[in-house]
Amino acid sequence: MTEFLRVAFDVPLDRLFTYRNIGTKAAPDGARIGCRVEAPFRNRVIEGWVVGELSACDIDSSLVKPIAKVVDPEPLAGEATIALAARVARMYFCTLGETLSAITPGGRRESSAGADSFEETAPCDHSLVLSAPQRAALERVLSEKSGRKYLFGATGSGKTEVFLQAAEATLAEGRGVIYLVPEIALTHQVVEAVRTRFGERCAVLHSGLTPSRRLAEWRRVMRGEADVVVGARSAVFAPVPRLGLVVVDEEHEGSYKSGSSPRYHARQVAMMRCAEEGARLVMGSATPSVEAWKLMLDGGMEKLELGGRLSGGAPPEVEIVDMRDEAGPVSRRLAALVRGAKAAGGQSILFLNRRGFSHRFSCRTCGEELKCRHCSVPLTWHKDRDALVCHYCGYRAPPPRACPSCGSLDVGWGGFGTERLEEEVAAAFPDLTVRRLDADSATGKGEARKLLEDFRAGRIDVLLGTQMVAKGLNFPGVKVVGVVLADTSLNLPDFRAAERAFSLIVQVAGRAGRFTPDGRVVVQTFKPRSPVIRLAAATDVAGFQALELEARRELGFPPYSRLVRVVFRSKSPEKADRAAETFARLAAERLDPDAEALGPAECPIALMAGNARRHVVLKGPSMGALHAACSSALSGLGEPPGVYVEADPDPVSLL
Repeated sequence: MTEFLRVAFDVPLDRLFTYRNIGTKAAPDGARIGCRVEAPFRNRVIEGWVVGELSACDIDSSLVKPIAKVVDPEPLAGEATIALAARVARMYFCTLGETLSAITPGGRRESSAGADSFEETAPCDHSLVLSAPQRAALERVLSEKSGRKYLFGATGSGKTEVFLQAAEATLAEGRGVIYLVPEIALTHQVVEAVRTRFGERCAVLHSGLTPSRRLAEWRRVMRGEADVVVGARSAVFAPVPRLGLVVVDEEHEGSYKSGSSPRYHARQVAMMRCAEEGARLVMGSATPSVEAWKLMLDGGMEKLELGGRLSGGAPPEVEIVDMRDEAGPVSRRLAALVRGAKAAGGQSILFLNRRGFSHRFSCRTCGEELKCRHCSVPLTWHKDRDALVCHYCGYRAPPPRACPSCGSLDVGWGGFGTERLEEEVAAAFPDLTVRRLDADSATGKGEARKLLEDFRAGRIDVLLGTQMVAKGLNFPGVKVVGVVLADTSLNLPDFRAAERAFSLIVQVAGRAGRFTPDGRVVVQTFKPRSPVIRLAAATDVAGFQALELEARRELGFPPYSRLVRVVFRSKSPEKADRAAETFARLAAERLDPDAEALGPAECPIALMAGNARRHVVLKGPSMGALHAACSSALSGLGEPPGVYVEADPDPVSLL
């Protein structure tokens, strides 16, 4: 038993601590590297990670405290995982302990069941015969033991089957596979396809599992019982031995970026792992991110293009409807197509990326708008709960009957969300079965899946909702898709707004006509002349990318630069201002001449959960130089009292 241990804690202190090792009944030889332990830390006992062993220490050994408990009799992280966590910690401005705690399961005891009960425990050979473009793409993927490839093709063009057969071939080489999907809830059909294909060789890892089940699946991977891992972004850290392939499905999705420390992007971690472990990296999407498209143009990643839809479908006919001439959320044209789909025995999907009933309260007398008292965003009225709700901090309030500012009774609600859409569609089509799927309606376990099963079985005529109905769904009966308001993403004050709007419209439109060549899509907008809307309606990916790359080049935004965003949050606006101003000055002194510090400025959402928010954005051609300048400026800033500082390399949003 090694006498001393080096322990990393889940705290924002970038240092390791030395403890004396002890044996326990469960672990008579004490803790080893990769085990979790409980140890005394500042008058309390907290959990940490053993990341090193020492036979002797350079201080008086009598002063070294013993660990209190060995949590894991067997290591939960190998040395490779710890080394990867250390690199991620350095890249994303956090500590090794914080990173290890974020990327590994937090359970104390393995669940006896796996991640889910398998209907079939043996692998099933459901491999399909590939089309010529699919076969050519698969051959290119397998032509090298490593390297980067991008599978670009319209929705329904067969990307998933190429990924699955590439995984089968990699397993046949004796190497493991990680298959990443953006969100389990939105891509459960893909997850089921992977699990069905590989049976008990497949482990599922995502945050929706209980900690004990995540731990059980993680252990199966470590023991070599599962050599295929499918999951959301954190699955990129799975301890797959002899890694041979990482698939990043729907690569463009923003949910691959973590919103809390460490703020890693799974795409970047996948690139790092594949380069270091000699594995293949294969990404795919119908709407690649602008960064990925630029990488393909520059030859940094090989583009493998697939053809049209394989299941008898064809690209849907897309119409743009000017909502300035319409009353209510559903245009006359969309209503006619929904009725026509029902008459033809088909179904419809209506997409609106906005929850609630109405999202804007205003007084017609004084112009007052009702916002959250803790956040600088309008409150959303949820009619079914008769409550105003902030979707950022969760604040609730009863709806006022009069203007709280001037007392006028001439008040009203503007805009519409999925709740109002459901009410109006049900009233307009009383003979149709209408159901809503969003974060408010699918609150119980399994509710979303049950609703989608009913839709697949034809028991629902019109399914409406947010992104939960927009992505990853593949239903033969869908003939009509309506994008109820295409402008919601386009109006955000963020340099990626156009990219998000384009991708969302194209992805939603892809739900129609996947099996029959009679799909119809209606894109409703108040900006019918917007080039983004028009290019999305034409599914002109290359045209949009060219337009967006030119705009990014002129503005000097990614992929023509790298960014580090530093946000300062405080209950005191003055403290947030001072910290941001000091950091901006320190950073400007340390930046190279070809880089710049933008700000300080209020964040677009200047108040959130009662905290004033300010940010500084560092922009330059080299992440290495930006990272060094940011790190030095943060050290010079220290820990400003009453201010929380978060540094985010390569942010996906500036809100």
